[in-house]
Amino acid sequence: MTADAVSPVPRSSTHREAPPAVTKMVTLIRDTWATAEPLIPEISQFFYGMLFTLAPATRDFFPINMEVQRGRLVRALVHIVQMVDRPDDLAPFLNQLGRDHRKFGVIPQHYEAVGTALLAALKNHLGADWTNDVERAWAEAFTIAARAMQEAAAADTNPGSWTATVVEHRRITWDLALVRLQPEHPVPYLPGQYMSVEVPQRPRLWRYLSPANAPREDGGMEFHVRAVDGGWVSRAIVSHTQPGDVWRFGPPLGRLGVNRASARDVLMIAGGTGVAPLSSILDDLAQWGENPKVRLYYGGPTREDLYDLEQLRALAAVNPWLTVVPVWERGPAVQGAEQGTLAEVITRQGSWPNHDVLVSGSPAMIRATVSRMLVAGSALDQIHYDPFTID
Repeated sequence: MTADAVSPVPRSSTHREAPPAVTKMVTLIRDTWATAEPLIPEISQFFYGMLFTLAPATRDFFPINMEVQRGRLVRALVHIVQMVDRPDDLAPFLNQLGRDHRKFGVIPQHYEAVGTALLAALKNHLGADWTNDVERAWAEAFTIAARAMQEAAAADTNPGSWTATVVEHRRITWDLALVRLQPEHPVPYLPGQYMSVEVPQRPRLWRYLSPANAPREDGGMEFHVRAVDGGWVSRAIVSHTQPGDVWRFGPPLGRLGVNRASARDVLMIAGGTGVAPLSSILDDLAQWGENPKVRLYYGGPTREDLYDLEQLRALAAVNPWLTVVPVWERGPAVQGAEQGTLAEVITRQGSWPNHDVLVSGSPAMIRATVSRMLVAGSALDQIHYDPFTID
């Protein structure tokens, strides 16, 4: 299990009540972690030392420079085990995670080594707070999560990973690049999904990217990548990618999509390069004559940040079911555009009843927009998003 494949888990609108024993188990875990979290650097160092001793092959799953990794995996593992009382949220996420980890060649013994190393690290640093009941709670929670991931991996008949060759790299702005790739074998993704990606400039540093186009017969894929401050992978892609580079992809993930058979209209909210998965969905919808009405709000700090606006407007011009509304926070007012943050602009229009809502962008943008929509009266079950770490 690696931190690069772990993302926040959205809370579903319906929940099964967890059994009292599970609730007690999670309470013990959370209380213990409140004590342990200030010691995360020491716990992480002990954890990796134990893991690489128990299962030396797992060292190849991680970057050469472990400073990049720091405490990410330990935090991710804790995040997962604290959610075993939310099976409706956690199960789909763990199923995706288990399939995604096939790209590393993970086997059951690796899961066992990770669990043993995690418990040993916590025990070593918690002293008297590490009781038999606490140890049992952590062990049971980790076992539940690991079993779900292993079962999903075993049931997947697709390859563990795919490779694709860069055929075009074009700088759109100083910090934004368009990259087109041709895979050796088409990656079986659906419009709106994303994939973990490894590039040759940053081996073992997997990051999530979303294709900006619908699947094509020849398998070609297009990605829009913005260099993020401190982002090792994104900066390498924007500045150093060249035609001929070979990228590796994990299995497609994510739940964004449009049900063409639904009677509900669709509201799309895109921030920055978060427009890519929504563009993939629109690219797919454009192949059909009849679709739900789609209204896309595409936002950024300034007009210059809306790099894909003209292409989206061209698509809307020939597809009457699509309306594109640009949004920017700073700059002159322009007819047909809105000013403010996406969260502000969207909620000015009310709660958007009878709409399916797709939100895509940075984690901060997603949090702000979804929170404000819920306050404005939107129902949680009408909002769909795939939060993941951008680097």
